[in-house]
Amino acid sequence: MYKLKCISAVLLAVSLLSGCSAKKEPAPDISDTAPVSPVPVTTLQDGQEEEQPATNEDGIITMTEPQNLEETSDTGSDGTISFVAVGDNLIHTAVYRSAAEHTENGEEYNFGYCYQYVADEIQSADLAFINQETVICNGEFEISGSNLNFNSPNELGDCLIETGFDIFNMANNHVLDKGSSGMRACLDYWDSRCEMHPDIRVLGAYRDYQDMYDYRTMEVNGVSVGIVGYTEHTNGYFLPDNSEMQIPYLDDEKMMKEQIEELSQMVDCVVVSTHWGVEDSHVVTDEVKELSQKLIDWGADVIIGTGPHTLQSMEYLTRPDGSQGFVFYSLGNFISGQTDNFNMVGGMAKFDIVKENGNVTIENVGLTPVITQYETGSLNNVRVYPYYLYTDELVENHGIPYSPMGTAKNWSWDVINNIVQNNVPEEFQRLEKD
Repeated sequence: MYKLKCISAVLLAVSLLSGCSAKKEPAPDISDTAPVSPVPVTTLQDGQEEEQPATNEDGIITMTEPQNLEETSDTGSDGTISFVAVGDNLIHTAVYRSAAEHTENGEEYNFGYCYQYVADEIQSADLAFINQETVICNGEFEISGSNLNFNSPNELGDCLIETGFDIFNMANNHVLDKGSSGMRACLDYWDSRCEMHPDIRVLGAYRDYQDMYDYRTMEVNGVSVGIVGYTEHTNGYFLPDNSEMQIPYLDDEKMMKEQIEELSQMVDCVVVSTHWGVEDSHVVTDEVKELSQKLIDWGADVIIGTGPHTLQSMEYLTRPDGSQGFVFYSLGNFISGQTDNFNMVGGMAKFDIVKENGNVTIENVGLTPVITQYETGSLNNVRVYPYYLYTDELVENHGIPYSPMGTAKNWSWDVINNIVQNNVPEEFQRLEKD
């Protein structure tokens, strides 16, 4: 894994230092395999918080003191970044229970057991992205993994860093599962890990407005990358009106356009994480397609879609000037304790960011299916396999036909291959190890 370099840049008189941030929390207890679904709108109250920073009529923070500014974009050198991205890391009770049941050396959780078969793919990439669907509240809340109310142990995030992930997205519908206090605790966790691991970036939930415009950037092999993340909703929960913390939503097109256009002037490649779409559906909605084209037109080079917990299609999109960006509409689940067959097959996106003569292209795009495996009974031994390591024996022993919930209970190679063939264009299928 290459060591990343932090890039600072001019941004509307705000010093842009690559930073960290993230959060999540639990709820009432129902089945740990209950699918995620929206809940009634509720404004969370957490007590008084600091006032919002002063802004001008355009909503831009006004600074009282000049900042040290540095130009950032490097237009000289050529280079290539290999990039891997996975979808929803959805830590149901069954997942952290499996980690607890495979501990070594007296530890409380061993999440390395869950990810051992994909770790080499993550570690071999220059940059690796994950949508961390559940908050990690720094030991301040009870661990939970059910009823739309998640909070994962610190050991999960520590393991993901050790596994080789560099970029952690928190802009998803579970970021307020534990309220604004849980989100703050999660930010505390990730900030502490960013201090220990200055190469990682965490985005999608922010301490304040300025933090939201402190773009997460990195440079590898002479190519600079910036990444922003947005979510469609937060399960009906919102930050209190007096909170300084920020969650960027997909309905704020003015903000997204502004951020993407600004970021595209700072770095060679802009990656946008989008948590959107209809859950448990393989269909890409017209609304998602229309917004994808806007994001590409504004300057996004790659869109990493998550949220439906199902694998969806992918394609190049062309800008008016003829240049192209790429969209993965949904990578589905990376791992989960869900109990329908369409939630078991997700995708590991792979692509190269190639900079040549000042131009950036997205090349060698592919997707390797990943399969969540567990055994019969109470969802034992949850772990994830890449398609090329999955076997007939694993198919036969999958616990989904015997799980207590769910409606799509069939499991076979035909089920797996139909999901892949129907949702991954043949030109992007990577069914064997590279």
